[in-house]
Amino acid sequence: MGRLIYSAIASLDGYVVDADGSFDWAAPDEEVHAFVNDQEREIGTYLYGRRMYEAMLAWETMDDEAPVMRDYTQVWQSADKVVYSSTLTGVRSRRTRLERGFEPGAVRRLVDEAGTDVSIGGATLAATALRAGLVDELHLYVNPVVVGGGTSWLPDDVRLDLALVDEHRFSGGVVHLRYAHRRTA
Repeated sequence: MGRLIYSAIASLDGYVVDADGSFDWAAPDEEVHAFVNDQEREIGTYLYGRRMYEAMLAWETMDDEAPVMRDYTQVWQSADKVVYSSTLTGVRSRRTRLERGFEPGAVRRLVDEAGTDVSIGGATLAATALRAGLVDELHLYVNPVVVGGGTSWLPDDVRLDLALVDEHRFSGGVVHLRYAHRRTA
């Protein structure tokens, strides 16, 4: 049985995308990227909304010389992907299927039957899963930047009782916080 993990890179004021739609301030340095790679190595399936999938598609054909980038390319390409979208006409990556709607019961079964962890990416799709009570863990990479507005990493209308499971501080000022939903802690 796997866990459903929501992982996000956010500003100190809690945004994953700033008011201009940019997240260039969130690009991880080599130390953070290597840590993310190790965390994501345990993921067997990624769940994405359309926008997050389109942002992640670069990893399908990434040909970067940096070892940390090549490593993440391998991690991403070896996992299954499920894209939830009513507007996409198809997917452009291997090991990927398109679903027209997010059905909480089907997602719970997918996670329960998985031999590995499942990741949900993108604040909008994650909000749906959080509201449905599906998320088992939240991983937050807090960047030392305040952007003043944009897309929040968490929805306003959800209450979760969490237990801090782990924390890690990086030399560049990023902090990783790992929380478990108290029902699974």
